Amino acid sequence: MEKPGPSPWDAALRLLGTRARSRAEMRERLEKREFTADEVEHTLRRLDDAGLLDDTEFAEEWVRSRHQFSGRGRVALKRELRTKGIDDETAAVALAQIDPDDERAQAVRLAEKKLNVSGAELADREVRAKAYRRLAGALSRRGFPSDVVGSVVKEVLDSARQ
Repeated sequence: MEKPGPSPWDAALRLLGTRARSRAEMRERLEKREFTADEVEHTLRRLDDAGLLDDTEFAEEWVRSRHQFSGRGRVALKRELRTKGIDDETAAVALAQIDPDDERAQAVRLAEKKLNVSGAELADREVRAKAYRRLAGALSRRGFPSDVVGSVVKEVLDSARQ
């Protein structure tokens, strides 16, 4: 007796219709739908044969999209790729496409947007320290490297103070 609902192939195509998936992500989603191990493997092979699963292409597109539209830094993107089942070597190649100058400019824009004190208030040492911690935390949570965080926050605070 057949299971009710879509076949593994139909389920996989629906998942890909929403957004691209990594191989590990697709496997996990199909297994969660309680398809047998053989059905999952067969479907993954069919997807490979059809050119619909490519972890390298997925990683490059993920990095490009998340960096550009979500303002994520390399650290966060590397972590996200790892949770998607992308190996470190493939992730490194995808992350190499991020221009360090562009990443820094994005961090500056975010820090300027998050700065909520005026230049005159920054003369107060405690206010400046609090603003520094707040901005550094915001940039760190977005996944910018620590060297970028430190220099950008200092630059934005110095610029606002003038």
